[in-house]
Amino acid sequence: MQEKLREITENALKKIKDAKSINEVYAVNTAVLGKNGELSLLMRGLRDLRAEERPQVGALMNKCRDDINNALHLREKELLDEALDEKIASEKIDVTTPVKPFQYGTKHPIEQIQQELIDYFVAQGFEVKDGTDVETDYYCFEALNIPKDHPARDAQDTFYFDPERILRVHTSATQVRTMETQQPPIKMISTGKVYRVDEIDATHSPIFHQFEILVVDEHLTMGDLKGILEGLVKYLFGEKTQIRMRPSFFPFTEPSVEVDATCPYCGGKGCSICKNSGFIELLGAGMVNPKVLENCNIDSSKYTGLAAGLGLDRMAMIRYGITDIRELYDNDINFLKQFK
Repeated sequence: MQEKLREITENALKKIKDAKSINEVYAVNTAVLGKNGELSLLMRGLRDLRAEERPQVGALMNKCRDDINNALHLREKELLDEALDEKIASEKIDVTTPVKPFQYGTKHPIEQIQQELIDYFVAQGFEVKDGTDVETDYYCFEALNIPKDHPARDAQDTFYFDPERILRVHTSATQVRTMETQQPPIKMISTGKVYRVDEIDATHSPIFHQFEILVVDEHLTMGDLKGILEGLVKYLFGEKTQIRMRPSFFPFTEPSVEVDATCPYCGGKGCSICKNSGFIELLGAGMVNPKVLENCNIDSSKYTGLAAGLGLDRMAMIRYGITDIRELYDNDINFLKQFK
């Protein structure tokens, strides 16, 4: 039995030393010291020995078991340390290695135009007023002198949640809410996404961005409106830019005008972009209809108002020479990174 013990121990110690993984170490442990392991089965035969042999053989069995156990723990620790060293070596960072150039993003062209206009008007004392995308029929239409049977609603058809809640068709709803809660003088701008039922093509989208201007005070005239708009187009397109005001109709302004600017591509000489007219249509404007002021509890006999609204998408297209509005919404990185 003593010879068998030495043989089991030597074989076990050799297998432990040659083990290449933790699983191989565990396999030796099971094969030798497990419930049905070689050494465990041999130790059960201790009771079959003569009484005088048991102490000596028992002591040898305990020593063999301890030697194997110690070898198992030592090899397990060695393998764990080796695995840790490999992990550290593979994950180490050389802080002296130059980093790859970091690519910074750019603002979307619509966001760039919007922020430029906000900065321009805030510097002139205008307040920025925010509104919600979901509005009521009253604030989008009726308060702006567009009753339910008015034909102007056809051109501003929008998306309805129910008969009273809609996605706003313009940011004018924010102007109405401001006039309801704030007495003149009022100098404000409002901007954001607006929604209209429209077919998607090169110049139309059911979602677009609007920027509106409102001033309410005593003794305002069309001359004040013209001065504001001239300053705006010169700021956007250069000092040589001129404006042209044509009579138009909007239910919420009276009189109303369409405002054109000299074509920034040809300087007003005429080209294919402006269809040889020398002018490009920019925005709509006018003096606030007295009915709108009265709807907001503002005395129209004392105060007058002027308003203008422009599409930020159109401004971006003119500024950067973009011919298809869909390019502004396709999220093509190669396209957008041009605008810095």
